[in-house]
Amino acid sequence: MSAAIILTAVLGGGVLLIARRIFSKRKSVKLLCFPTGMMRGKTIIVTGANCGIGKATAAELLKLQARVIMACRDLGKAEEAAVEIKKTAGPDQGEVVIKHLDLASLKSVHSFCEEIIKEEPKIDVLINNAGLYQCPYSRTEEGFEMQLGVNHLGHFLLTHLLLDLLKTSAPSRIVVVSSKLYKYGHINFDDLNSTVDYNKAFCYSQSKLANLLFTRELARRLDGTDVTVNALTPGIVRTNLGRHVRIPFLARPLFKLVSWMFFKSPLEGAQTPLYLACSPEVDGVTGKCFANCEEEVLQPKATDDQAAHRLWTLSEEMVGLRK
Repeated sequence: MSAAIILTAVLGGGVLLIARRIFSKRKSVKLLCFPTGMMRGKTIIVTGANCGIGKATAAELLKLQARVIMACRDLGKAEEAAVEIKKTAGPDQGEVVIKHLDLASLKSVHSFCEEIIKEEPKIDVLINNAGLYQCPYSRTEEGFEMQLGVNHLGHFLLTHLLLDLLKTSAPSRIVVVSSKLYKYGHINFDDLNSTVDYNKAFCYSQSKLANLLFTRELARRLDGTDVTVNALTPGIVRTNLGRHVRIPFLARPLFKLVSWMFFKSPLEGAQTPLYLACSPEVDGVTGKCFANCEEEVLQPKATDDQAAHRLWTLSEEMVGLRK
């Protein structure tokens, strides 16, 4: 028993030492403070708003008196999240609307957009937040690799179908949540759908790089419309996004401890989405990527205009926008 305790202590100390080296000197995130009522009269769509960064973003927008449309796959969890964020938003809060949206189904995306266009006179901000991380191999309703389908193609179609409404609502904004893990991927144009080989880590990184290239190409196409689009990388946040990552049973307590010590909270992770959705500092700014509410310098592969145009054309074909 004593040997096991010593071994656990040594391993635990090693894990904490490594974590401290990786996440050392992580500054506490300064929370934004906008005037109450700043987003009154604004309608904002947040995909994946029932948990994690999306939920925290929706909660803060509600406090700013926005009309928040929670676009979620699981309506039960969305209802629970809505009850919770309304309780914490205070008496002078905005309005919550829950809509079903399954980004793994293009049919669902079409239905959602048809409802929005029919019911909403304007959309001020679209926040493409929902995502999957390193899930086991599976395919969307239309047969796309799941991470590419949800993280990129579903949002690609969603944004395209809402563009006319966003244009008539201008000035309006589109916010795209990416990840620093884009650095470890590339766009595999020869097998974009991973039909030959599936590597869950690569497919996630590829989808997050696709988010950045999509943002760049969309900004170019929206030039002169007064609709801006910017991306962000939130950093490592304590959410259930990593639920598909297997952690050995004995290491779970240590991992939980490390996450609480060094990872951002969902509220901290939501600060940059909030900044891009609300701040007057980014009026007219478009085609950029931000981290911790500051512009981020991207690797060349994320600013490759030729790759961005090629990916756009291929994405149009995949989601049925180009015959």
